[in-house]
Amino acid sequence: MLISPIVAHVRATCPSFAGRVTAGIDWDAVANSTQLSHPSAYVIATGDQATANDLETGVRQNITDEIDIVVVLDTSDERGQAANDLLHVIRSELWRALVGWSAGSDYDLMEYDGGALVHINRARVIYRYGFAAEFQLGRNSQRDPAETWHERELDGLPPLEGLDIKVDFIEPMFDKNQTESGPDGRIEVQLREDLPQ
Repeated sequence: MLISPIVAHVRATCPSFAGRVTAGIDWDAVANSTQLSHPSAYVIATGDQATANDLETGVRQNITDEIDIVVVLDTSDERGQAANDLLHVIRSELWRALVGWSAGSDYDLMEYDGGALVHINRARVIYRYGFAAEFQLGRNSQRDPAETWHERELDGLPPLEGLDIKVDFIEPMFDKNQTESGPDGRIEVQLREDLPQ
Protein backbone atom coordinates (compact mmCIF):
# COMPACT_ATOMS: atom_id res chain seq x y z
CA MET A 1 0.00 0.00 0.00
CA LEU A 2 1.07 3.59 -0.47
CA ILE A 3 2.80 4.93 2.64
CA SER A 4 2.48 8.68 2.03
CA PRO A 5 -1.32 8.80 2.52
CA ILE A 6 -0.92 6.88 5.80
CA VAL A 7 1.72 9.35 7.01
CA ALA A 8 -0.57 12.28 6.16
CA HIS A 9 -3.54 10.61 7.85
CA VAL A 10 -1.63 9.82 11.08
CA ARG A 11 -0.22 13.38 11.15
CA ALA A 12 -3.73 14.79 10.86
CA THR A 13 -5.44 12.47 13.36
CA CYS A 14 -2.90 11.72 16.13
CA PRO A 15 -2.29 14.88 18.18
CA SER A 16 0.37 13.31 20.44
CA PHE A 17 2.88 13.43 17.58
CA ALA A 18 2.26 17.12 16.75
CA GLY A 19 2.94 16.34 13.09
CA ARG A 20 6.17 14.39 13.80
CA VAL A 21 5.32 11.45 11.54
CA THR A 22 7.41 10.23 8.62
CA ALA A 23 8.03 6.98 6.72
CA GLY A 24 10.86 4.69 5.78
CA ILE A 25 11.58 1.39 4.07
CA ASP A 26 12.80 -0.32 7.26
CA TRP A 27 13.67 0.56 10.85
CA ASP A 28 17.47 0.70 10.30
CA ALA A 29 17.08 3.25 7.49
CA VAL A 30 14.76 5.36 9.65
CA ALA A 31 16.91 5.10 12.80
CA ASN A 32 19.99 6.32 10.94
CA SER A 33 18.24 9.20 9.19
CA THR A 34 17.36 12.64 10.52
CA GLN A 35 15.82 12.20 13.93
CA LEU A 36 12.52 13.83 14.82
CA SER A 37 11.74 15.27 18.25
CA HIS A 38 9.82 12.90 20.45
CA PRO A 39 7.20 11.54 20.65
CA SER A 40 7.41 10.68 16.97
CA ALA A 41 6.14 7.97 14.66
CA TYR A 42 7.62 6.19 11.66
CA VAL A 43 5.41 4.34 9.17
CA ILE A 44 7.20 1.28 7.79
CA ALA A 45 5.92 -1.26 5.26
CA THR A 46 6.75 -4.62 6.81
CA GLY A 47 5.52 -7.06 4.17
CA ASP A 48 2.54 -8.73 2.57
CA GLN A 49 0.88 -12.12 2.76
CA ALA A 50 -0.93 -13.81 -0.14
CA THR A 51 -3.56 -16.53 -0.26
CA ALA A 52 -3.43 -19.21 -2.95
CA ASN A 53 -5.17 -18.63 -6.27
CA ASP A 54 -8.88 -19.50 -5.97
CA LEU A 55 -9.78 -19.68 -9.69
CA GLU A 56 -9.34 -22.51 -12.18
CA THR A 57 -9.59 -20.34 -15.30
CA GLY A 58 -7.63 -17.29 -14.16
CA VAL A 59 -5.78 -15.79 -11.23
CA ARG A 60 -7.33 -14.18 -8.16
CA GLN A 61 -5.59 -13.88 -4.80
CA ASN A 62 -6.22 -11.98 -1.59
CA ILE A 63 -3.19 -9.96 -0.49
CA THR A 64 -2.76 -8.55 3.01
CA ASP A 65 -0.38 -5.57 3.19
CA GLU A 66 1.20 -5.03 6.60
CA ILE A 67 2.64 -1.85 8.13
CA ASP A 68 4.16 -0.91 11.45
CA ILE A 69 3.82 2.43 13.17
CA VAL A 70 7.06 2.63 15.16
CA VAL A 71 6.73 5.08 18.04
CA VAL A 72 9.77 6.68 19.67
CA LEU A 73 9.44 8.28 23.12
CA ASP A 74 11.88 9.91 25.49
CA THR A 75 11.93 8.32 28.92
CA SER A 76 13.47 9.23 32.22
CA ASP A 77 13.96 5.67 33.46
CA GLU A 78 15.31 2.54 31.79
CA ARG A 79 12.28 0.49 32.89
CA GLY A 80 9.99 2.68 30.78
CA GLN A 81 7.40 3.12 33.52
CA ALA A 82 6.99 6.83 32.73
CA ALA A 83 6.52 6.10 29.02
CA ASN A 84 3.99 3.30 29.49
CA ASP A 85 0.99 5.59 30.05
CA LEU A 86 1.89 7.66 26.99
CA LEU A 87 2.17 4.47 24.91
CA HIS A 88 -1.36 3.56 26.01
CA VAL A 89 -2.66 7.01 24.94
CA ILE A 90 -0.82 6.80 21.60
CA ARG A 91 -2.15 3.30 20.93
CA SER A 92 -5.70 4.60 21.44
CA GLU A 93 -5.02 7.48 19.03
CA LEU A 94 -3.64 5.07 16.41
CA TRP A 95 -6.68 2.81 16.78
CA ARG A 96 -9.03 5.77 16.27
CA ALA A 97 -6.97 6.89 13.27
CA LEU A 98 -6.38 3.58 11.48
CA VAL A 99 -8.71 0.77 12.60
CA GLY A 100 -11.61 0.81 10.14
CA TRP A 101 -9.89 3.37 7.87
CA SER A 102 -9.38 2.52 4.20
CA ALA A 103 -5.85 2.88 2.83
CA GLY A 104 -7.25 3.12 -0.73
CA SER A 105 -10.26 2.26 -2.85
CA ASP A 106 -8.95 -1.26 -3.51
CA TYR A 107 -8.41 -2.07 0.17
CA ASP A 108 -10.68 -3.48 2.84
CA LEU A 109 -10.79 -1.59 6.12
CA MET A 110 -7.56 -1.59 8.11
CA GLU A 111 -7.23 -3.85 11.16
CA TYR A 112 -4.94 -3.81 14.19
CA ASP A 113 -2.34 -6.59 14.11
CA GLY A 114 -0.73 -6.23 17.57
CA GLY A 115 2.20 -4.40 19.06
CA ALA A 116 5.57 -5.13 20.70
CA LEU A 117 8.49 -3.45 22.40
CA VAL A 118 11.37 -2.89 19.95
CA HIS A 119 13.99 -1.27 22.22
CA ILE A 120 14.40 0.47 25.55
CA ASN A 121 17.35 2.21 27.19
CA ARG A 122 17.82 5.00 29.76
CA ALA A 123 16.82 7.67 27.25
CA ARG A 124 14.38 6.14 24.81
CA VAL A 125 11.50 3.70 24.36
CA ILE A 126 10.74 2.34 20.89
CA TYR A 127 7.48 0.47 20.42
CA ARG A 128 5.79 -0.82 17.27
CA TYR A 129 2.10 -1.12 16.47
CA GLY A 130 1.14 -3.33 13.53
CA PHE A 131 -1.75 -2.76 11.13
CA ALA A 132 -2.92 -4.67 8.06
CA ALA A 133 -5.36 -4.27 5.17
CA GLU A 134 -6.42 -6.71 2.47
CA PHE A 135 -7.06 -6.25 -1.24
CA GLN A 136 -7.75 -8.54 -4.18
CA LEU A 137 -5.21 -9.20 -6.92
CA GLY A 138 -7.16 -9.96 -10.09
CA ARG A 139 -9.99 -7.93 -11.49
CA ASN A 140 -13.70 -8.53 -11.05
CA SER A 141 -14.85 -7.08 -14.37
CA GLN A 142 -13.53 -7.22 -17.93
CA ARG A 143 -13.87 -3.42 -18.01
CA ASP A 144 -11.24 -3.01 -15.26
CA PRO A 145 -7.57 -2.71 -16.25
CA ALA A 146 -5.49 -5.89 -16.26
CA GLU A 147 -3.76 -6.70 -12.96
CA THR A 148 -2.10 -10.02 -13.90
CA TRP A 149 -0.28 -11.47 -16.91
CA HIS A 150 -3.21 -13.80 -17.60
CA GLU A 151 -5.64 -10.85 -17.77
CA ARG A 152 -3.22 -8.95 -20.01
CA GLU A 153 -3.03 -11.90 -22.40
CA LEU A 154 -6.84 -12.19 -22.49
CA ASP A 155 -7.14 -8.47 -23.23
CA GLY A 156 -4.89 -8.96 -26.28
CA LEU A 157 -7.13 -11.57 -27.89
CA PRO A 158 -9.45 -10.49 -30.71
CA PRO A 159 -13.14 -10.38 -29.82
CA LEU A 160 -15.13 -13.60 -30.26
CA GLU A 161 -17.25 -12.91 -33.35
CA GLY A 162 -19.03 -16.24 -33.60
CA LEU A 163 -18.93 -20.01 -33.44
CA ASP A 164 -18.53 -22.59 -36.20
CA ILE A 165 -20.00 -25.90 -35.01
CA LYS A 166 -19.42 -29.21 -36.80
CA VAL A 167 -21.22 -32.30 -35.46
CA ASP A 168 -20.08 -35.88 -36.09
CA PHE A 169 -22.63 -38.22 -34.49
CA ILE A 170 -21.57 -41.17 -32.40
CA GLU A 171 -24.89 -43.04 -32.47
CA PRO A 172 -26.97 -43.96 -34.45
CA MET A 173 -25.84 -42.01 -37.56
CA PHE A 174 -22.37 -43.30 -38.32
CA ASP A 175 -21.03 -45.04 -41.41
CA LYS A 176 -20.58 -48.73 -40.55
CA ASN A 177 -18.30 -49.01 -43.61
CA GLN A 178 -15.88 -46.53 -41.99
CA THR A 179 -15.92 -47.70 -38.36
CA GLU A 180 -17.72 -50.05 -36.01
CA SER A 181 -18.90 -47.21 -33.80
CA GLY A 182 -19.10 -43.46 -34.15
CA PRO A 183 -17.76 -40.95 -34.69
CA ASP A 184 -16.88 -41.87 -38.25
CA GLY A 185 -15.20 -38.65 -39.41
CA ARG A 186 -18.17 -37.42 -41.49
CA ILE A 187 -19.81 -34.15 -40.50
CA GLU A 188 -23.56 -34.68 -40.34
CA VAL A 189 -24.54 -31.15 -39.16
CA GLN A 190 -22.83 -27.77 -39.59
CA LEU A 191 -23.94 -24.62 -37.72
CA ARG A 192 -22.76 -21.01 -37.58
CA GLU A 193 -23.66 -18.72 -34.67
CA ASP A 194 -22.66 -15.05 -35.01
CA LEU A 195 -22.34 -13.17 -31.73
CA PRO A 196 -23.43 -9.54 -31.42
CA GLN A 197 -20.55 -7.11 -30.88
